[in-house]
Amino acid sequence: MMFLSKKWSDLARLVTVPVFGALVVGYFAYHSLKGDHGLTAYLKLAGEIIKAEQVLQERREERLLIERRTALLRPDNLDLDTLDERARVVLNLVERDERVILD
Repeated sequence: MMFLSKKWSDLARLVTVPVFGALVVGYFAYHSLKGDHGLTAYLKLAGEIIKAEQVLQERREERLLIERRTALLRPDNLDLDTLDERARVVLNLVERDERVILD
């Protein structure tokens, strides 16, 4: 009986360290993929960055368009057609002989 007990304790000692090591490696491998700072979180953030950069580019284009239109309304570079267009839109006025087509 003592021989069998010693055999099991030797076997347990031989198996414990590799099993514990495998569990530690498995723990870190899992969290390197699925953790808060893992690979899936990185890929998700990379996708969000791409979307944010697209929105930023759209906003920059809108800003440039607005800057170009406002540059036409400056006193040193006044475009009378643009001024007339903006005045009609803001004041909601038209001439008697004009026709209005609404989109």
